Amino acid sequence: MDIDLSILNPKARSLVGLDISSSAIKMVELSGSRAGGYQLECYAIETLPEGAVVDGNIANLDGVADSIDRCWRRLGTSTKYVAMALPTAAVITKKIILPTGLRDAEMEVQVESEANQYIPFTLEEVNLDFQVIGPTPSSADEVEVLIAASRKEGVEDRVACAEAAKLKPVVMDVESYAALAAFDLVREQFPGNGGNSDSMVFALVDVGASAMKVTAIKGDQQVYNREQAFGGNQLTQDMVRAYGMSHEEAENLKRTGPMPDNYETEILRPFLENLALEVSRALQFFFTSTQYSEVDHIILTGGSALLPGIAEVVAERTQVDVALANPFAKMTLSSRIRPKYLLSDAPSLMVACGLALRRFDQ
Repeated sequence: MDIDLSILNPKARSLVGLDISSSAIKMVELSGSRAGGYQLECYAIETLPEGAVVDGNIANLDGVADSIDRCWRRLGTSTKYVAMALPTAAVITKKIILPTGLRDAEMEVQVESEANQYIPFTLEEVNLDFQVIGPTPSSADEVEVLIAASRKEGVEDRVACAEAAKLKPVVMDVESYAALAAFDLVREQFPGNGGNSDSMVFALVDVGASAMKVTAIKGDQQVYNREQAFGGNQLTQDMVRAYGMSHEEAENLKRTGPMPDNYETEILRPFLENLALEVSRALQFFFTSTQYSEVDHIILTGGSALLPGIAEVVAERTQVDVALANPFAKMTLSSRIRPKYLLSDAPSLMVACGLALRRFDQ
């Protein structure tokens, strides 16, 4: 089976974006709309068993496969082709310069030669792929080529889980690239000076279950990345301690409610204050380690971005405009989509949306 690592064309077939995060399976299917944009056909979210995915690695293949199967059934589609992604930390990427006009076979030889110099594994242990980005700024006789390499077991575990759920992986992307593809749709909602959002600096803050990732973006360039161990699991643990319940009971309560009377003041608000402090610290690291001294907008993504009041608390702490990510804001919606639920789920669907966009690759 041909598994592409973030690069090759999935041939415009119907495709489901399948995101395996540390706490949930998320799926998105898009189609082209008559107006020339995108239409959201369907999406679904299914919780993973506790500990099924640890630090981006699949620890419970059967549990993940079962959750994928349930999520796909809830999705209600006949499409079995899926685009998946590896955690960013599991993929080594590097840009190299090669002469223009090389045939594919010649380029593969050059790429393997370069890869041998910086990948700390033998080539037999990795999946290696590359993409020609385009001519270099300095010479029309050279091209920039992006190399991506990952240990084979990371790819094989994800493929095995999808195949166990009777799905067919055709693309293996990188989570950060998928999120940035979806972010392009979010950025269009912020026209900026003279209608040009490329001149603005965005801080994309992904608050997941176990980690918070902050990516600063200007134009189509990532200018800063930082990851820290702070996420929604901290809130779950606070609830476990406060209410004497299990981890699973606390997660279910977070999703369904109703919450105890003291939850908002004694549990949620302190957690949000700590989260806002972590975001503020990440921005200070960004300012002190780069040429930048401000950001124009903070965009919140990830499952914990769904917590009530999070945008207001982060804005108050950082004194920066804060918005929840919604890559579907300008899409047409199929009759199966409930806009109210989509609005609250959208920030957690960035990677799945970016993967679903792979259907439209040229």
